[in-house]
Amino acid sequence: MPKPANDTAKLKNIIRLAQELLDTIESGKSGKAKSSKAGGQRIRRSGKELVAFRKMLKAERKKGVRVEELAGKHGVSTAYIYQLGV
Repeated sequence: MPKPANDTAKLKNIIRLAQELLDTIESGKSGKAKSSKAGGQRIRRSGKELVAFRKMLKAERKKGVRVEELAGKHGVSTAYIYQLGV
């Protein structure tokens, strides 16, 4: 049973996408560019540093900075920022 031309084109597209994915993985680049400041590692803040960080986040939110921008800039989730109640 012969395959329609449309199916063949779809399969070729899937193969091309898979090859691009393999190429990016092999070259060391990931699909997502953003990571936290510490090279992708989590930062644990405690004590005075945590209090200062939360104050700074609240101040920036009051200035009107978007939550998504803050989360990306500081390597925290948007839920964490919303949880602070600002």
